[in-house]
Amino acid sequence: MAKKMSSGITILLVIFALLCDVMASDPDPIQDYCIPNPKFGAIRTPLHTIHLCKNSSEATTDDFIFSGMKVAGNFSDMGIAAISVNPTVFPGINTLGMSFVRADLKVGGINPPHFHPRATEISHVVKGSVYSGFVDSTNRVFARVIEQGEVMVFPRGLVHFQMNVGKKPATIFGSFNSQNPGSQRIPSAIFGSGINDELLEKAFGLSPKQIGTMRRRFDPKSVS
Repeated sequence: MAKKMSSGITILLVIFALLCDVMASDPDPIQDYCIPNPKFGAIRTPLHTIHLCKNSSEATTDDFIFSGMKVAGNFSDMGIAAISVNPTVFPGINTLGMSFVRADLKVGGINPPHFHPRATEISHVVKGSVYSGFVDSTNRVFARVIEQGEVMVFPRGLVHFQMNVGKKPATIFGSFNSQNPGSQRIPSAIFGSGINDELLEKAFGLSPKQIGTMRRRFDPKSVS
């Protein structure tokens, strides 16, 4: 009896794990496409933003074309300008399980260490020379300079980074296998999220003054 119960519990755990994996991924489309209907609001869940579709007969060619990546966006103090493209700005990719980004880097500009919890990223260097890499769960670094025309993959959930090491501005095109990949920058997550100062001091061997400096840089709310 005990063995049967143990076997039953094991099966339930396996089913639960499979369901969690399925729920964590983008749902499969049940029609050719789903152009969001602007007349209705979106339904937000912890993992997805669900848009109600307009009738397929109302879809137009322009719904499947995006022209907002012709020029670079606004640059941050780290020398990066990023234009993120998702169904909110590009209706045609809704329910297709994808999104993408254009990133431009000034000379010496960086895309600081970050990760995407819900997507693998393919990064294509359109122009320039970009030091690119990621760190796996054993803290092994895979990195080198990626030249124009080359592509690098950043596995889902792993920390990755980029820096323009060339003598001219660089442009990168990144694509994700989720329409909501999520993005969490490591510096902001650590010093801009309100984690207890004492914990950070012990974790990184920093003084209270140094912690304060990092907070002022990565947490705008800490600036009075």
